[in-house]
Amino acid sequence: MTDIKGVERKIAVVGGGASGLFAAYFSAINGNVVTLFEKNEKLGKKIYITGKGRCNVTNDCTPEKYLENVVNNPKFMFSAIYNFTPENVISFFENNGLKLKTERGNRVFPLSDKASDVTKTLEKLLKNAGVTIRLNEEVKEIVSENRKIKGLKTDISEYPFDSVIICTGGVSYPLTGSTGDGYKFAKFSGHTVKELVPALVGIELSGTDHEELQGISLKNVSLTAFSDGKKVYDDFGEMLFTHFGISGPIVLSCSSVLNRLNPKKITFSIDLKPALNGEVLDKRLLREFSGNKDKSVFNAVRSLLPKNLVNLVLRRAAVNNGKICSEITRKERENLAKTLKNLTFSMKGLRGIDEAIVTSGGVSVKEIDPKTMESKICKGLFFAGEVIDVDCFTGGFNMQTAFSTGAQAGRNA
Repeated sequence: MTDIKGVERKIAVVGGGASGLFAAYFSAINGNVVTLFEKNEKLGKKIYITGKGRCNVTNDCTPEKYLENVVNNPKFMFSAIYNFTPENVISFFENNGLKLKTERGNRVFPLSDKASDVTKTLEKLLKNAGVTIRLNEEVKEIVSENRKIKGLKTDISEYPFDSVIICTGGVSYPLTGSTGDGYKFAKFSGHTVKELVPALVGIELSGTDHEELQGISLKNVSLTAFSDGKKVYDDFGEMLFTHFGISGPIVLSCSSVLNRLNPKKITFSIDLKPALNGEVLDKRLLREFSGNKDKSVFNAVRSLLPKNLVNLVLRRAAVNNGKICSEITRKERENLAKTLKNLTFSMKGLRGIDEAIVTSGGVSVKEIDPKTMESKICKGLFFAGEVIDVDCFTGGFNMQTAFSTGAQAGRNA
C-alpha cells in the first residue's frame, strides 16, 4: 500500500504469536513494507502449547455461534468475525497446504496433530510475502508525537514506522514471552487497560473432600455454578478432579464467568447422571440393589460411578458403604439419588493467571475502532489478539479471535 505521495508505508508488528503472524501477513499482501518483532528465539511460542500441543486453530461454527462463545465484549468482535470467519480460517490454512480435521465440539486441529505445523505454515507465508522477521529483539517503547505513531525503539535500535500493530498477548503463560508488554505500550499511549484476571483456568475448591478424588475424570456430567444461590453458569461435558480442585473443558469455561465474582459466594453442583431424571434414577438404583441383595452397597454403586468416587457419594448420602443392598431403606435410596444428581462443592478461588490459558481484561474496546482495530487515541496504533479486552470460552474461539483481529488490523494498518 502506498500513501498519496507514492511512498510505501512501513508497518511494524510487535509480537509473533497467532494474531501477530496474521497481522503481518495481511499487511504485507496489501502492499506494505512489514517488519515483525519477536523477543523470543522463534515465532509462535504460545501456539506450540495450545490445544495440548495440537493447536485448536478454530471452531467450525457460524459467526453467530462464535459470538455466543465470547465472554467479554462480543459486540466489539462483530465486524472482525464477519470479515474473517471460522470458515475463512479453515480455508486459509487448507489452501496454504495445512490439512485440518474437525473433532468433537467442532474443534478444528491440524491433521498431523502438531501445533508446530501451524506456525511453520504461517512462517512460510510471511517469508513469501516479504515480511522482515526480527527474532531476539525486544520492543521497549512505542514512539508517537501529537497522538500519531512515529516508530518504535527496541533493545537494539530505533526505527521509523507509519503504523504499529500491538500483538503481544496477555500475561498468561509468561514463559512464552507473554509478560504484559502490550499493556505498558497501551497505557503509555493513553489507553485504559481493564483489570487483568485469569480465564480458562482450574478452580480451587474449599475443604478436603476433593483430595480423595484426585485423578478422577468424568464424562457426560453437568456442572452448575451458583453465586449467592443464583445460577451463573451451567454446562454439560467433561471435567476432572485435581490436587487443588477441578479442571477440564466445562470447568475452564466456567472459570471465565466466575473470574470477577466473589469466590466465597460460589457453590457448584455436579449432576453425575444428567441423562436420568430423579424417578428414572431411583428405579435404576432399585434394580441395582435388587440384583445385588447380598452384596455391599459400595459394590452396587460401583457400577454407576468411578471406584474412587463411590465412598464420597455414599458419605454425602449418609449411607454406610458396607451396608448390604437388601438392607438399604427407601430414604437412603432417595438420598443417594439426590446426591448423584447434586454433588456439591464450594469454591476457594481460581488458579493463578500464570496457569490460565488466556488473560481476561486488557486494552479497553471503547478506545479501539472495531472495524479497523486502530486506536481512537493514537493514529497509526493498532491492536490485535489477547492484548484486547476480549476473551472466549474454550473450543478454538480464542484462536479465532486472534486470527480475525489480526487480519482486521493487518488489512487496515
